[in-house]
Amino acid sequence: MWVGAGVFGRNRGRVAMAAALTLGVGLAASVGSHAAGAIGGLLKVRLGGDAQQTRLVIDLDQAVSGKLVSDGVSDGHVVLLLANVSATGGLQGAGQGLVKAWTVDQTSGGARVDLELAPDAKIKGRFLLPPADGIDHYRYVVDVVSQPGMVRMTSAKPPASAMVLKLRPQIEPTHVILAPLKKVIVIDPGHGGHDPGALGAQGYEKDVNLSAALSLKERLEHASRYRVVLTRSDDTYVPLADRVRIAQKAGADLFISLHSDSGPDSNLRGASVYTLSDKASNRAARFVKQDDWFMKASLTSDRGVQDILFDLTQRATKNRSAAFAQTLVSRIEGKAPMLRRSQRDAGFMVLLAPDVPAVLLEMGFVSNPNDERFLRDATTRTRLMNAVGDSIDDYFAQSTRLASR
Repeated sequence: MWVGAGVFGRNRGRVAMAAALTLGVGLAASVGSHAAGAIGGLLKVRLGGDAQQTRLVIDLDQAVSGKLVSDGVSDGHVVLLLANVSATGGLQGAGQGLVKAWTVDQTSGGARVDLELAPDAKIKGRFLLPPADGIDHYRYVVDVVSQPGMVRMTSAKPPASAMVLKLRPQIEPTHVILAPLKKVIVIDPGHGGHDPGALGAQGYEKDVNLSAALSLKERLEHASRYRVVLTRSDDTYVPLADRVRIAQKAGADLFISLHSDSGPDSNLRGASVYTLSDKASNRAARFVKQDDWFMKASLTSDRGVQDILFDLTQRATKNRSAAFAQTLVSRIEGKAPMLRRSQRDAGFMVLLAPDVPAVLLEMGFVSNPNDERFLRDATTRTRLMNAVGDSIDDYFAQSTRLASR
């Protein structure tokens, strides 16, 4: 049975009109709201349907536009961004039908909606419904349908005997308490392939960076709270711009690039943490305009509005990056040597994404014998990466506390 009478009983003509409004009236209203600086509020989230077709309805107090970051085809994890929508405090709940769980979190550009779909489910369509027939607010609708036989790319192929089994109608599914959706952490082992990085007495920086990244990945996955993505998992060269794109495509909540420093003075040693400098802001704007990906995501053709949105998004992201950098430094202190001025800023390309909090960690100097020995020893390197993992736990725990106030 559908939940919410008056929302799901629309005729085809009205649905078609609503779909057109997504591209027309909805876009115009979105542009107007951006220009006026208005922020829309999320009223509530509703679900209706069954294991064949499920509809999720997001009630809103103004017109919005949505961008599908991840369609869930590969892993069943759908990420939808609603521009300029306030979801302070966040929402989450168990699902219904083909939607197994959902959460809504606040991001710098609006609200991020995460859905966990059933194994044979896919997004059929999305559209905006305007106020009508006694309903005084907007509704963003997501339709999910069952596609029997669909196999996720990450899933093993089931045995032939299992494919013909069906549950009897009278058997009720077991109720399961679902865990919150995982935060996405992108780990970037610096250099790789024909770009070896700095040279120490025992070898190249690229190998130290990869070993540390794999150690951090293991630490985070052990906690079962994160989905970890590596920009490289072997000795492969990945262009700097592509590393940023990987974080964007993954819908990253945090990006951390791991490097090992080098200097002319072999006595220089210690770790340091970098965030994007103010001087690099213009460079970031030029970078994202290379293929206009941020401008497309802003859902408006007004260049002035786009620039305002970019500036607001980048400022919020830089604040989050600085907050994580402070937490990271405090966790590393006592676990590894630190430079005297351990928190710094620079214009590194891997930090240029305007909507992903990012830091670059120089773990130590491979040009210093003691630092290189520390970083190449599995025990001490793991201790350092555990401290980095603890800082990530602290960062998201603090974000959750602030959102719940």
